[in-house]
Amino acid sequence: MTKEQYQRWSAPFRSPGGERWLNRVNFLLTRLCYAAYPLCLLWLAVTRDSRGIPALLVPAVSFLLVSVFRNLYNAKRPYELLEIQPLIHKDKKGKSFPSRHVFSVFVIAMTFLWLCPPAGAVFLIVGVLLALCRVIGGVHFPRDVIAGAAAGIAAGCCYWLIW
Repeated sequence: MTKEQYQRWSAPFRSPGGERWLNRVNFLLTRLCYAAYPLCLLWLAVTRDSRGIPALLVPAVSFLLVSVFRNLYNAKRPYELLEIQPLIHKDKKGKSFPSRHVFSVFVIAMTFLWLCPPAGAVFLIVGVLLALCRVIGGVHFPRDVIAGAAAGIAAGCCYWLIW
């Protein structure tokens, strides 16, 4: 992504209302997933569903692995390299690849896909929308969100491969 591409992609959101809308969508989609997942785990625990342990371990272990990798790789963010003003305000330096927000949503989506396919499909769509928000918001490059989605999907495939 170049500075010109970013300016073109983010242009429709470069008004006070557009920026506010983008930030709200980013916030709400993130919180939706981060609220739904613990509720899912609680439901699995209360119903004593044997899928509860894998539903906890797969996202937890893969989140840890992604976090370690991105700390070691420490890729710069678009606003660091392109000298742009991001629409999603963030002061963090580095640790852009892969996007952990997008990874988290996709591994949660895969968990729901394993447990309840219609809900999983909804969360996959949420993941795509969140990925778009993160790129348009200027906090991730397209490669960051693609890698985050791919890692989340790959981690989620463990459900079908192991259990």
